[in-house]
Amino acid sequence: MNTGNGRNVVVVGTQWGDEGKGKLVDWLTESAHGVVRFQGGHNAGHTLVINGQKTALHLIPSGIMRPGVTCYIGNGVVLSCAKLLEEAEGLERAGVRVRERLRISQACPLILPVHAVLDLAREARRGAQDGQKIGTTGRGIGPAYEDKVARRALRVQDLRHPERFATKLRELLALHNQTLLGFLEAARIDFGDALAPYLKNGAVQFEPVYEEAMRHARAIEPMMADVSRELNEASRGGANLLFEGAQGTLLDVDHGTYPFVTSSNCVAGNAAAGAGVGPGALHYILGIAKAYCTRVGGGPFPTELAWETPGTPGYHMSTVGAEKGVTTGRSRRCGWFDAALLKRSAQVNGLSGLCITKLDVLDGLPTLQLGIGYELDGARIDILPLDADDIARCKPVYETLDGWSQSTVGVTRYEQLPGNAQRYLQRVEQLTGVPIHIVSTSPDREHTITVRHPFLAD
Repeated sequence: MNTGNGRNVVVVGTQWGDEGKGKLVDWLTESAHGVVRFQGGHNAGHTLVINGQKTALHLIPSGIMRPGVTCYIGNGVVLSCAKLLEEAEGLERAGVRVRERLRISQACPLILPVHAVLDLAREARRGAQDGQKIGTTGRGIGPAYEDKVARRALRVQDLRHPERFATKLRELLALHNQTLLGFLEAARIDFGDALAPYLKNGAVQFEPVYEEAMRHARAIEPMMADVSRELNEASRGGANLLFEGAQGTLLDVDHGTYPFVTSSNCVAGNAAAGAGVGPGALHYILGIAKAYCTRVGGGPFPTELAWETPGTPGYHMSTVGAEKGVTTGRSRRCGWFDAALLKRSAQVNGLSGLCITKLDVLDGLPTLQLGIGYELDGARIDILPLDADDIARCKPVYETLDGWSQSTVGVTRYEQLPGNAQRYLQRVEQLTGVPIHIVSTSPDREHTITVRHPFLAD
């Protein structure tokens, strides 16, 4: 066994999520011994294509598709036991060995049915008031994080203590049902068939939630672990670890387009807090960015195009790029690459290098626009503002580059790319100040250009 410290890599999205992190985590796992999810919930959606077979993961780390790799769910994740077991069973039916390779932090807060009910009821109220929905997935992620911060969350470790779990659950339901029946008028809302078994006249009932949780407890107990200790021991033993974020930097609750954000920190620094390792253990930060930009849900998007209009570049991105959300099925809004946005992401993540995905989607466009900054209230700026209202007033400033007609699908060597594609990538490097170390030329695992491998020492 290697007794020296391993090398650890963090993978983060640098736009609004959906950048293709799943494929890259799967590809990088060839050099890793363990893969760690450190934030988010089952609102994430990672699509992998391996030998033409498509697999969608929402909660289990993407490294599960590599035999022999240990996968960890860190304390920064909010966990739906129901969705975890559903996903595990689907993978096992496909022949993937999951349960003996998956380790779950005992400190993970649980997502319970009451959280999904709250999420949907709040979005319904926002829509009824002014139509300004946040665009959440309705899966309870935000309310679960709220309970964590308020120090009233039920955690994975509580599942081992039925009486303690019952007491905490009664208190939690008493609090949330008061809000549901009063302010949110939940009795008037149709929450759908999936949540109906837990509800009576708009209130979440104790018995069905408790009984289901106890069934889940028996199923996941063998996977419960002190993940922080296991990760630190693995690293000291020479293991390479890969830390996998969900969503994207511009959806970070602190650094994103607030309030049109997710409920956790998506930036690289949270890999330490969300997994229980020290910041010094994060050796390389890989930022993932599409060769253009997309966004699901509401919120400002300066370089957005008329992506629903046939014959336009935005429509080309939407259709050729198959831009549908993995988790929600919603169409993604599409626009030109925004280098000023990526400058902000590079700043808050401390990026070591970039991976550009979906370069092949731009094949065939005669000209490309590259966002290099904005005009805001008559002034020229070159980095994304912090305030969402300011971002909404930004007018993008573009630089025009020639496109390419040759196909880049499946290219695996940089020098094989069309000259204009190389020039496009070089300009992205110049504008963002971050070197491009990897380029993805299709969803398939093998269609990847490596300029510098993140697991190689500096």
